[in-house]
Amino acid sequence: MSFNKGLKGVIAAETTISEVDGSNGRLVYRGYEIRNIATQYSFEEVAHLLWYGNLPSSNQLVRFKSSFASYRFLSPIMEKVLHLLPQDMDMMSVIRTVLSCAGNPSVKWPPTVEEAMRLTAVVPTIIAYRKRIIAGKEVIPPSELNGHVENYLHMLDGEKVRQEHIRALETYMNLTMEHGMNASTFSARVTISTESDLVSAVTSAVGTMKGPLHGGAPSEVILLLDELREVNDIESHLREKVMAGEKLMGFGHRVYKTQDPRSIALKETLLGFVGKDVWLDLALEVEHAAITVLEEVKPGRGLYTNVEFYAAAIMKAINFDSSLFTPTFTASRMVGWTAHVLEQAEDNVIYRPMSRYVGQ
Repeated sequence: MSFNKGLKGVIAAETTISEVDGSNGRLVYRGYEIRNIATQYSFEEVAHLLWYGNLPSSNQLVRFKSSFASYRFLSPIMEKVLHLLPQDMDMMSVIRTVLSCAGNPSVKWPPTVEEAMRLTAVVPTIIAYRKRIIAGKEVIPPSELNGHVENYLHMLDGEKVRQEHIRALETYMNLTMEHGMNASTFSARVTISTESDLVSAVTSAVGTMKGPLHGGAPSEVILLLDELREVNDIESHLREKVMAGEKLMGFGHRVYKTQDPRSIALKETLLGFVGKDVWLDLALEVEHAAITVLEEVKPGRGLYTNVEFYAAAIMKAINFDSSLFTPTFTASRMVGWTAHVLEQAEDNVIYRPMSRYVGQ
């Protein structure tokens, strides 16, 4: 039998949900190029596409938004557990623990889209409640009138949310909903393949996303932007860093050998806000300078901007601290995880790879 360490390159499932084409720099959701839908549609519309396989009509969208929004509220037990958790518990562990309380013994296998909606809708509420509890502030209940992303931002700080911030974060969350058979998605599919429940599958995925090799936040890109904001000549400063052997965080990707299609879509969105936010303007300036330097110093390496670069700029613009980066990524990826779980359940075979004994 062949051996591929970490199952790298092994095809373990067939899917109609997404295609990640790293060689050609393409990401496709249900047949749609991601850059053509992420900037044009709401979070709810893209979620509908991944769960149901099609973009909703106007009437379908109204019903879907209403149903989705109705699941934003925490159950009494979830809220009680949230208040009892230790102050020093990290946000990803909080999400995993509180989601575990969403288990319902009356819910039987196979999982349903309704369950997927319920779990996805409640994650931003968990994050926002926890953030405000730790800060000693009163929680802000979710609103059923706002869109998913606007509601999330409002629950975090209670202020009127700027439209450019809603659109930027919504584009980011649309772009990170789904990305093929990554480690956390594989975890979710393995768990549900045992005919376990959806709550167990997504908590498996959350636990996997928590690892810094998978769901690591763009913190180092933030440090780079902070540094460059105080520099007069950004291009010269970046050239010195590259010549000294330093890696420019936010450039290059393990999968995409050309431009990351997600960063292209994010950039298109941010171009519409030029002059409206200093961090978004800085990101555009830094990208131009960095690409110029990298093509000059490291020609032919194909080091393009990745999605984390512009994600960092968005997080700075909306005043998110680093504790919210991976949780926000998780809030969007809930859609992809649950879509894969539903697909796995449709034609289920339990995952059972083998190991090769090399001991005495």
